[in-house]
Amino acid sequence: MQTVASAQVWRASVAELVGTAALVFTLDTIIISTIQMETRTPNLILSVLAAIIITILILATFPISGGHINPLVTFAALLTRLISLSKAIIYILVQCAGGVFGALALKAVVDGEIEKTFSLGGCTLTVVAPGPNGLTVTGLETGQALWLEIICGFVFLFASGWMAFDQRQAKALGRVNVFIIIGVVLGLLVFISTTVTATKGYAGAGLNPARCLGPAIVRGGHLWDGHWVFWVGPAIACVAFALYTKLIPHQLSYTI
Repeated sequence: MQTVASAQVWRASVAELVGTAALVFTLDTIIISTIQMETRTPNLILSVLAAIIITILILATFPISGGHINPLVTFAALLTRLISLSKAIIYILVQCAGGVFGALALKAVVDGEIEKTFSLGGCTLTVVAPGPNGLTVTGLETGQALWLEIICGFVFLFASGWMAFDQRQAKALGRVNVFIIIGVVLGLLVFISTTVTATKGYAGAGLNPARCLGPAIVRGGHLWDGHWVFWVGPAIACVAFALYTKLIPHQLSYTI
């Protein structure tokens, strides 16, 4: 078993740090760009590009760290006993640090007006906008957003995450195919969460607490409003998924 002090664990941590930073920088850039395009289907374009970049970054980091780059994945791996508590804590800490570095990198290359207008592409539940009677708050109710995080997080783990966790499926499908499926599923969930609500001010399911944390720390302001939803929702989804895996006796699991 790997110890916290082992060189392999720390090399993996660096990969998680860099991978998460790259994810936040590229994904938040894509979010800002698709909104700026003023196309009729920004959520569709965002979903496709998100699927591509997530797949590429998982492929890049998997050989070194397992390609988590997401506290949701790490926490699910911990609850299903695939990684140790100490390694999970290190991973989540460096993923959060990577989220901050990615947001700082984005802040360094965009002008102040874009940063203010698009909140660095961060996770939002509401936005303050001019209305007929002054400034008004528009967005999604906290309860609705929490349910979306829980449902989308569980669907992600159920539909694709377990393929990566299960060595049999990974071997049968091939690692590259599994990572493509993960990217596609996440892209679809982004599309679904932004389409089903169709609410201005709500940026869609976060599905990655570290990605939401980075812009919140760097930009602040209304990004902290309801920020806890983007942590509590995925955590509940992980617990639900772990319970689901425990309900299936190992001897009844399908084998080829």
